[in-house]
Amino acid sequence: MSKGLKRFLIFVVVAVLLFFVISSPEGAADVVRSILAIIGDALSSIAQFFRSLF
Repeated sequence: MSKGLKRFLIFVVVAVLLFFVISSPEGAADVVRSILAIIGDALSSIAQFFRSLF
């Protein structure tokens, strides 16, 4: 992937995220909370797995 294309894609992603946050802050907060909950659940499951090993 060329540097120009990569820079353009990053710009587009940031612009869409900013638009989403500005147009619907509550929805954006819900999405972030959901993502953090999924990550937390995954880390908790991995920790439980390693606790079960020892």
